[in-house]
Amino acid sequence: MNPLIVTGTDTGVGKTVVSAMLTLALDAFYWKPIQAGIADGTDRGRVAAMTGLSPARLPTGRFVLREALSPHRAAEIDGVEINLENLALPEVPEDRRLIIEGAGGVLVPINRALLQADLFAHWGGAAVLVARTTLGTINHTLLSLEALKARNIPVLGIVFVGEAMPDSERPIVEFARVKRLGRLPILPELHVTALRAAFAAHFQARDFEASDGG
Repeated sequence: MNPLIVTGTDTGVGKTVVSAMLTLALDAFYWKPIQAGIADGTDRGRVAAMTGLSPARLPTGRFVLREALSPHRAAEIDGVEINLENLALPEVPEDRRLIIEGAGGVLVPINRALLQADLFAHWGGAAVLVARTTLGTINHTLLSLEALKARNIPVLGIVFVGEAMPDSERPIVEFARVKRLGRLPILPELHVTALRAAFAAHFQARDFEASDGG
């Protein structure tokens, strides 16, 4: 089983919505291993609400931390330790994909010695990078891609979120030499029908079938 890792250029960039959409479109399983911040609920709960999928399709995360902080600090406050040994992948059927949603951006620390990207490299899956289309996205996205490539993490491509901004999207794709997987517009409603329709209108399932970023 090769997981598909959904990461982003920043927190709040749209990873959870993209993850929910991909879980539906690819008939996959969804897993958020590290949740930092529970005051407004969890991303697992949001994906359940958006997709209507049963708990069996949404394996429970390894760490649900109370504070909305970088995982390394939130874990310290809760008195727990995050490391590679306690972040083994959950078991899913061999013929199904596992969509993993990362916490925050690519270089967020998970403890005092490891970054999120180190965890991605440990899992061995391909990454889908979620990026805004707003001002500043070129710099943020290219830096995130550099960090992934420096750790030999295969990048399947970029999912842009927001209004169409060709003069921002095109330079990213050309400079980084990565695939533009599609753009998810801001949806007025987040539910099964809307997510399926958005995928059908803006994405191609075959672009997500590769698992090696190539």
